[in-house]
Amino acid sequence: MSSGLYLGATGFALIAVCYGFARFSFGLFLPQIDAELSLSSTLSGLISGGAFLSYCIAIVLSTYLTERIGARFVAICAALVAAVGMASIAIAPSASWLAGAVILAGSSTGLVSPPMAAAVAVGIQPDRQSVTNTVINAGTGAGVVLSGPVALMSGDQWRLAFAGFAVAAVGLALVAALSVPGSSSKVTKNANSLPSFNGVLWRLIFASFLMGAASTAIWSFGGQLIALRLNWSSAGVEFLWIAIGSAGIAGAGAGTLIARFRIDRVHRIFLVMLAAGILLIGVGAATVALTLFGGILFGAAYIMLTGVYLVWGVSALPDRPASGLMIGFLTIAIGQAVGAPIFGLLMDRLTTNSVVTIFSCLALTPGLTRAEIRMC
Repeated sequence: MSSGLYLGATGFALIAVCYGFARFSFGLFLPQIDAELSLSSTLSGLISGGAFLSYCIAIVLSTYLTERIGARFVAICAALVAAVGMASIAIAPSASWLAGAVILAGSSTGLVSPPMAAAVAVGIQPDRQSVTNTVINAGTGAGVVLSGPVALMSGDQWRLAFAGFAVAAVGLALVAALSVPGSSSKVTKNANSLPSFNGVLWRLIFASFLMGAASTAIWSFGGQLIALRLNWSSAGVEFLWIAIGSAGIAGAGAGTLIARFRIDRVHRIFLVMLAAGILLIGVGAATVALTLFGGILFGAAYIMLTGVYLVWGVSALPDRPASGLMIGFLTIAIGQAVGAPIFGLLMDRLTTNSVVTIFSCLALTPGLTRAEIRMC
């Protein structure tokens, strides 16, 4: 296997562990965890807010460190932080300990993406960088889909599941030490100056913020929506997450689609798919088949769109790929932080169908701006 394939496979696995296991799996195991540790509503809110704050801090810190000391060290740190966080979840003796462990584990998602973008810029030929970046980004889908069966099989043994996840993260830290390139003047030469916020970046910020806000209809409220519509148990939610994660792996093709059909067309097509997925999961007439199909649409569209924003940001700052990725992904997270409370507020005042329709329409609004990449 060539060094480029090693790098792509390592990045894919790192993203899968940090996003799929360290961040998103907590929600799948929450009923079992709550039954043992009795999480209060206040503590659940603290975990949610802390996870957002830790992500924002981590992705900025990761970009800073990547541009100054190189990708390898930061990638190793991301895997080790995920490992320590998940091991701490596995041994959590109390709800407050658990809250800190979940926030620590989730911060690995902010740490992992910038060094992988920088590593691709160093280790992959320019004509393959967009494809490799989007393949790595699709690791989120793989992690989500793998965590679903683990949750189903482990039952009440959530501590054992997180211990296994932690072992996997330690193994990936060793793999990253061997396959991720270190520092490079190509990545660090402009590290001490602020990025130039041109029109391309401002359009990216507009689009990624609105997409992130719209996605909270499912990421934050998907389980509640299908519980209202279909009276699904927690196992039913796990099947929806498996559908979302499985389809998300298709996001690996974002780079290929962008090269063939242009980024603006790909962007708008998958915004329509995102909106359709939100509607099919959340509307009152939803059936089991339509709900799962909606999960497939949502998962494929969300990961594909994050791949679009990754390529968009990296191409806008070709000499600072970690910063380009950070701008798009941080803005998605801020959009999610704003979108979730707005969705909840509207749910208290409007019908569920109305709120879902509003957020489905919101998913289309990023298409009002033109997506573009700078060809190097």
